[in-house]
Amino acid sequence: MTQKALDRVDYVEFYVGSAKQWAYYHKFGLGFNIIGYSGPETGVRDKVSYLMEQGRVKVMVTNSLHPDSVISNHVKLHGDGVKDIAIRVNSLDDALNDLRERKVVNYEKAEDIKTENGTVHKAKAFTYGETVHSLIDYGEFESKLPPNFEPVEMIETKGSGITRFDHIVGNVEDKKMDSWVDYYVDGMGFEPLISFDDKDISTEFTALRSKVVQYNNRKIVFPINEPAPGKKKSQIQEYLDYYHMPGVQHIALHTDDIIGTVSKMKNEGIQFQSAPDSYYDELAQRVGKIDEDIATLKSLNILIDRDDDGYLLQIFTKPTGDRPTFFYEIIQRKGATSFGKGNFKALFESIEKDQARRGNL
Repeated sequence: MTQKALDRVDYVEFYVGSAKQWAYYHKFGLGFNIIGYSGPETGVRDKVSYLMEQGRVKVMVTNSLHPDSVISNHVKLHGDGVKDIAIRVNSLDDALNDLRERKVVNYEKAEDIKTENGTVHKAKAFTYGETVHSLIDYGEFESKLPPNFEPVEMIETKGSGITRFDHIVGNVEDKKMDSWVDYYVDGMGFEPLISFDDKDISTEFTALRSKVVQYNNRKIVFPINEPAPGKKKSQIQEYLDYYHMPGVQHIALHTDDIIGTVSKMKNEGIQFQSAPDSYYDELAQRVGKIDEDIATLKSLNILIDRDDDGYLLQIFTKPTGDRPTFFYEIIQRKGATSFGKGNFKALFESIEKDQARRGNL
């Protein structure tokens, strides 16, 4: 697609077993505000959805009201997980014309959703597994809430400091990564950004490969992972085994104050992956001068890495659901444009400990 066609990620929609519980997890654990509700009370008879917002990040969680539906069958097979990475487009006609010319991406016919607040133009493009991209044109729509949503009267949270989507990571099968990278580059006009092989991302036991594509000056960034052979089962393969299909592994949420953000989330009971104490022993030598106090970062298990443009700080939650599949990353960039290559080993060793406890390593 041309750089004028797509803008940014508009929202991410999860299909879940309990929309209300996921909404409360995001509100009281991650600091989101619940801004909209859709369900029988708003004229939608078959499902319930909550829309949440923090900074420029919007998350929607949806549950079916019927035991045999697309949503309930999705949850039965995959567990709670991402269904839709919705993308805001400047002109749906331009976006679909470009898809037609490229002849790569499968998509459904556009629909016009007419409401008292105007018309939303929407189409659905398909990607790995059962994941989709809703392409949404709000040019003739004036409400902050989507059609069939009503405001929610609830005490607003002060938030945890999340500002925007940084990147959204997909897991695909072995030897499928390159074809999905080509799908985004040739089919949607993304550009290759960076790649990591199994020498970059490995421990004594497991490994993976990853390539990153971006669009519109990094407004949309999609890393794509695949498992690589190792002595034991990769965390990517564990995800595929439990999700039963390729899907979204994690969403990275950007903050301008990771110490404050992580402190608030931990106080609300959010669990994070932990790094070994030895990780911090030579940190100053590895990353050089940083603004933050290393003892504070160590107490919070925040990881640090540097590239040619600066440094970044990051941390990863434990899986948000019962299956070892989806999780969140919290990231702060202080000039760095990379993805924490120097932290991969520490992160994976932490994940491997959990894999071993589950009997899956």
